[in-house]
Amino acid sequence: MSCRFARNIGGGWIEAKNSRGEVGLVPEDYIEVNQAQPFTSRGNAAPLDLSFFDSQMPAPASTAQTSNGNDPWAVFDNNPSGGFSNNWAAQPEGTETGKTSSNAWHSGGHGHPQAYQGPDIYPYPCLIDLSGAEDDEWDEEWDDVKSSGGYAESEAGEGGAINRGGAHGSSMKIALNKFPGFSKSGPELYLLSKQAAKGTKLPIYGGEVGPVWAYPDYQLDCVVADPKKGSKMYGLKSYIEYQVTPTTTNKPVNHRYKHFDWLYERLLDKYGSAIPIPCLPDKQVTGRFEEEFIKMRMERLQGWMTRMCRHPVISSSEVFQLFLSYKDEKDWKTGKRKAEKDETVGVMIFSTIEPEGLPDLDVIEVEQKCEQFSRFTRAMDDGVKDLLTIGNEHWKRCTGPLPKEYQRIGKAFQNLSSVFISSGYEGEATLTDALTAAGKTYEEIAQMVAEQPKKDLHFLMETNNEYKGLLGCFPDTIGVHKAAIEKVKEADKLVAAGKITTSDKVSMSKRASTMSYALQAEMNHFHNNRIYDYNRVMQQYLEQQVKFYEMIAEKLRHAHSQFTTM
Repeated sequence: MSCRFARNIGGGWIEAKNSRGEVGLVPEDYIEVNQAQPFTSRGNAAPLDLSFFDSQMPAPASTAQTSNGNDPWAVFDNNPSGGFSNNWAAQPEGTETGKTSSNAWHSGGHGHPQAYQGPDIYPYPCLIDLSGAEDDEWDEEWDDVKSSGGYAESEAGEGGAINRGGAHGSSMKIALNKFPGFSKSGPELYLLSKQAAKGTKLPIYGGEVGPVWAYPDYQLDCVVADPKKGSKMYGLKSYIEYQVTPTTTNKPVNHRYKHFDWLYERLLDKYGSAIPIPCLPDKQVTGRFEEEFIKMRMERLQGWMTRMCRHPVISSSEVFQLFLSYKDEKDWKTGKRKAEKDETVGVMIFSTIEPEGLPDLDVIEVEQKCEQFSRFTRAMDDGVKDLLTIGNEHWKRCTGPLPKEYQRIGKAFQNLSSVFISSGYEGEATLTDALTAAGKTYEEIAQMVAEQPKKDLHFLMETNNEYKGLLGCFPDTIGVHKAAIEKVKEADKLVAAGKITTSDKVSMSKRASTMSYALQAEMNHFHNNRIYDYNRVMQQYLEQQVKFYEMIAEKLRHAHSQFTTM
């Protein structure tokens, strides 16, 4: 139904009347008056389509009015005989096929694992359109329910691994569907491609380990800290705001969780076809203002931001710089609108990538590289999940049965000491005192065992969770490349059938070569970070383990010294 009447009463509220004469209060950020657009959940991603990843040459005038013009990537979709499937190549792993949505792009349909899908009917008497609200609170009210701290039973996912937002699995959908402005033909598509080409170029160079992104001279970093509770609508809406301080300006900016989520969606839209973008930490509906949960979320947001800062492409992107260094609220909203209108998204990002001085690769070499990375990421994903499962089991043992065993030993020593004292024999005071002290030592050790995972295993588990999230992105990213390879491999048949020219085939191969260099640069970045991260976290883990056992040894030595040799 639509609103017949609306009156702003202040404080962020609108008094509205619908077509049935019902009157109610509605948050002003949620309402659009007299627009009969029902609220719908996020749509499904449409089938993979690279037709807009076109050659950079204008179409001949004779073909300007034909669908998709002179684009050799789109011939499969234009074949009226049905000789080729519309799904012109293997779909990326984790994407849906055979489904389309008229609003697939603007509805944000990327299968965000934590995205709340929304109820069928919003409980207000007036029509509410949340999809267009610029400053809505929807994500704050309807977060997914997850455990709020530690590595408790409720956080164990499949196989006992911790199930946090970083794990895409097969549910994450890369934004590869057609979107407004790129399902054009002939000159229109050429002009749009030229506009995309005007954007920032992403150079790739030949390094010692192979193709690499262009890294900045200064390594960006930021600190996420100082969480504060805020409110709006006269205190009816509450949220936690974090202070984010980049090393470039040292000037803090404030962001809520939903702002981080907005940044994630923008990065996924723009770079997800070429760069794995791990999810944010889980949303939560209960306990959001508890100190332990806020601390955990802040730590995980810090980890996510640090990883994004490390990436040379992400960290230098306009949207990421906006997030870190907007000047005021007006600057933030203007930048948001600009980012949301960015048309160089999806696989169009490959049109901005330029391999500097690198030769074109043939399709066989491209396919070999792609398969090599696919095998490695699958194997590492299995290894990471296995470590998470074992680590989770060890955490439970350290915080459950193991401390109890030490406590039982300690109690047994003290009970025996009490029995000895009851004998009334005067010469055994030294022995009973030593037995009592030994019993208390084991109770202290029990407490140390229960607290130790937070000092060492926690950081190992968090690092593995981050990599679980990254590795969960790779099937989709690699799937984009596999799809392009399949299309290039079919080019010979199309040339023979007269559907494309030899020149078109060469252009397709060059584009696949560029995509391969992007994948190799990304994998080299991934390997470099992997080696650094696991060296760092294993050193930290073992150092804490050494300190832990040294403290236990010191306590046992002290207990041992209490006993005398007769």
